[in-house]
Parts: sequence; structure tokens; C-alpha cells
Amino acid sequence: MRICDFFVIDAHVHPFLDPKDCIGRFGTPATLAEMAQELKKTGFARACGSVIRRKKMETFQEVCELNETALKAEELFPDLFIPGVHVHGSFPEESASELRYLHEKRHVRWIGELVQHTLGTGAYDSPGMFRIYETAVSLGLPVNIHCPDLNVVERVVKNFPRLAVVLAHPDDGSAFLERSALVGRYKNLYLDLAGTGLFRWGMLRNCIGRLGVEKLIFGTDFPVCSAAMNLAGVLAEDLSKEEYELIFAGNFLRLTGLKPDKELHHE
Repeated sequence: MRICDFFVIDAHVHPFLDPKDCIGRFGTPATLAEMAQELKKTGFARACGSVIRRKKMETFQEVCELNETALKAEELFPDLFIPGVHVHGSFPEESASELRYLHEKRHVRWIGELVQHTLGTGAYDSPGMFRIYETAVSLGLPVNIHCPDLNVVERVVKNFPRLAVVLAHPDDGSAFLERSALVGRYKNLYLDLAGTGLFRWGMLRNCIGRLGVEKLIFGTDFPVCSAAMNLAGVLAEDLSKEEYELIFAGNFLRLTGLKPDKELHHE
């Protein structure tokens, strides 16, 4: 199979406007335009994700600034970027209000990737976050979380069975087996393929066999990781056309309610 055979959405990227907010290890891409060029060159139709700043967020205004940056990325490149937004467990009411506004007025359909250990936004199973999840459920918004503690992940999905939770990163070795096994136990838990994992030959086929293809969301974690290598890791596996289509875009579109054509970008 070739990339040109598919409509591909990278559901895990981190756009930026200020070069200091580029979390690529080697300082590249240097601009949002360079990031967009690289993603398009790789063959992606769309890319979704949140802005990550290597700084603890102590005020809710800082949360709003990151969200506005994600929206600005969409404004500058409307044919590519889909905004992912942040919330903060220490500001549950403000976060809930922000989600309602972003969903109703700015057509946002994705929360995250949330990275609480970098941004200092609080534990994913805190009372504040539980209040935020209630709003996410009412709006039908999936949430993508970076969380190595699977006990925390399980508490979230058990308490919110109608919340679509996307667990970022498959990981490797025994950690991969534990993470994927947890995903297999809960209907509302999905696995984001970004980062470590796809470099292991057969990992994806193994995942599909144990979890079902509908549980997998394609992502790359660009510019932290190579977008092209993650893409090749999927294309290299012996999958059916339907499996490729679901992983590359179908599952993401189902969770967000977006369309794989011009309707993807709102009026």
C-alpha cells in the first residue's frame, strides 16, 4: 500500500507559533509553516493536536493562551490543522466553560493531548478533572491523555463509561502489553499509536488481533518524533484496506464526528 491510497489524519501533533514552544529535540521545525510543509510532504491530509509549552501553567489564562494558539494554527493553515485543546484540573469550572465555548463557537472536537507532568495541570483522576470530564461527556468530546499510570487511566474510564479516552503512546515491551490489555478491557478506551511502539515489527498486527482495529488511532507525536517513520511503520504491516482506512482516519472521524472531505473544516 502507498500513502496516496489513503486519507490520513495525524491525530497527535504539537503545533506552535513561538519557536520556543517547538518541542522537537533539535529545534526544528523552526516555524509553523515549516511544520505544515513537513506534514504535507509526508502525505497527511490533516493533523490534530495541542500546543505544549515546557512550563507549568499556574493560571487559567495560560491555558487559554495555548488554546488560542492551536486555533490560530488552524486559522493560518485551515486545510491542515485541527485544534486540540487544554484544560486544567485546578480550574474545573473555568475549564468546563472554556470547553463549552470552544465546542459551540469555535467548533473544537478534540481535547488533548493532555500532558499534566509537563504543564502541571493536576492528576487525571482528581475531583477537578472529573468535573471537566462531565462536561466533555455532555459535549461528546474525546480526551487524549499522556498517562503512564494505568491505575489512574482505569479509574477515569470506569467512572466515565461514556467518555472516549484515548491513551497516548503504545510504549514497548511489557509496558505495551499492559497498556494494550487495558485498552482491550474497556469499550471507551482507545490507543493512540504516536511515539514508541511502531518500530517493533508486528506490533500493529498484534494489537489488531487482540483489541480490534476500531480501537487504534493513528498519530506521530511530530515534531518530537519522525512523522514519516511512524507512517511507514503502519504502511509496512500486512493490513487490509479497511484496516488501514480505519487506523489512518476512520476511527478518529468516528470519535470526533468530523467528515473526511471539505466538510471537515467548518464553515
